[in-house]
Amino acid sequence: MSPQPAPGLAEDKERETNVFIEPAPGSPAKAAEGDGPGRPPSPVAWFRMLARELHWSFVFGVVATYGISQGLGGGISRVASDYYWKDVQRVQPSVAQVYQGVTSIPWMIKPLWGLLTDVLPVAGYRRRPYFILAGFIGVIAMLIISLHSKLHALFALLALMTGSASVAIADVTIDACVAENSILYPHLAPDMISLNGFCSSVGGLIGFSISGFLVHAIGAQGALGLLTIPSVLVILSGTLLKEVHTPNFPYEQAHRKFVEASGKMLTALKCPEVWRPCVYMYMSLALSVDIQEGMFFWYTDRSSGLSFHEGFIGFMFAVGSVGSLVGVILYQNILKDHSFRSLLFSSQLLLSLSGMLDLILVLRLNLKMGIPDYYFAVIDEGVSKMINRIKWMPLLVLSSKLCPPGIEGTFYALLMSIDNIGSLTGSWVGGLLLHLLRITRTEFKNLWAAIIIRNVMRLLPLSLLFLVPRSDPNSTLLPSDLLNEEDDGETRQIEDVELTSLPANRHSCNDKTLHDCGNQEAPDGEREDDEASLLAHRS
Repeated sequence: MSPQPAPGLAEDKERETNVFIEPAPGSPAKAAEGDGPGRPPSPVAWFRMLARELHWSFVFGVVATYGISQGLGGGISRVASDYYWKDVQRVQPSVAQVYQGVTSIPWMIKPLWGLLTDVLPVAGYRRRPYFILAGFIGVIAMLIISLHSKLHALFALLALMTGSASVAIADVTIDACVAENSILYPHLAPDMISLNGFCSSVGGLIGFSISGFLVHAIGAQGALGLLTIPSVLVILSGTLLKEVHTPNFPYEQAHRKFVEASGKMLTALKCPEVWRPCVYMYMSLALSVDIQEGMFFWYTDRSSGLSFHEGFIGFMFAVGSVGSLVGVILYQNILKDHSFRSLLFSSQLLLSLSGMLDLILVLRLNLKMGIPDYYFAVIDEGVSKMINRIKWMPLLVLSSKLCPPGIEGTFYALLMSIDNIGSLTGSWVGGLLLHLLRITRTEFKNLWAAIIIRNVMRLLPLSLLFLVPRSDPNSTLLPSDLLNEEDDGETRQIEDVELTSLPANRHSCNDKTLHDCGNQEAPDGEREDDEASLLAHRS
């Protein structure tokens, strides 16, 4: 973890100065920047480099949150909740589509969780307590839904929403750590996003692989009950997280800090470099209509559908996770240096084209090609998830680049909530579409029309690409006034620190030549001592 700043947003701004310190040529951080011989040659070395640069407890938090809670737990939850609404609560596909959207509401108030973790420490810690809180409410929610055999649909929805809130709080807390480290180590920002995607994809692969067998063996409720294990690991990650303790926090000033943080968020959102990408992110997700519940009911229907069993559904979604992992690998090794606009154009176009695979499957054209339903459905899922991941990765990197220093967690959570509101909009529009086309638990004759409408709507975000910056992920997107808001007194204090850290022989320069003398090259040992002294003072 990065050094913990003193309380107050003004003091947090001092962390910005670390952004401009160039890593030493032989350091692991410098090796991670380019394609030179020092770059980690393998995933294991890459993990070790990130653990060394960012501390192992941060990497463990990413694995626990993204890999176990969101990846593995999300894979099990996805299949188990689908079967729970279909077989236990016995609702229609359009209702299940709406319910799945409702359970994501806690993700839309992520700025609240981010604001809390940024400005309101608990027992002197800003991140640890929120991991622990998230884990505890997750355990309670999953125990309720798994142990109650005849839970009313409303209470079941509330329990699943609480479980979703557990994952959301843990997510926003680790996102705050990611955004903070993206400011302190900008050259590692794509690597951290790739780490998140890698852990999520691997965890999802494992979760989906076992989800169908779990549902078949212990039922949907039993499978949901196993999600208490990821919540326990989130509690453990909060306990182990390396974080500087800040005692005697002035809680009476919390209201002022909330107001200051809210004002800074509003200032950032008024900036065209920020609000324009936000509009695109929302519209691109809102126009990507989700009709997955209609497809799921058709997959599993024994009379009018494909009659896929639980084990194959889990296997199919597992292949989707493999496709998602391939998307992460492609982005990390080939695509991460491409401009945001060009990559989003290609991925959005491919996303619309890949949706035609669903149409081929629903119209049974795959059988005319000689491809059985099982194989074609697996190919469809893998390709779709790979392209979705390639589209999602630059949006995550773009979001991390738009976070002003001092409120990283809050603002990153705000950007993610915009994305989640867009996804909710797409989910509810999909539910409405299924309802209008009269797609029910047993009637699927208009499913092809829903697929065509969805694919056409996926092309509409291409007209909004002018809102996305042309720059690549290695560029700084925020204007200088958002990155450097120190007042004159604070700036002067930092400059004084830099001057006092110079070697004694530099103090012999007179006022006229002080600037030139300060720019002279010092011996390597002295220069390293100067930088270490300055960093220690700022920490």
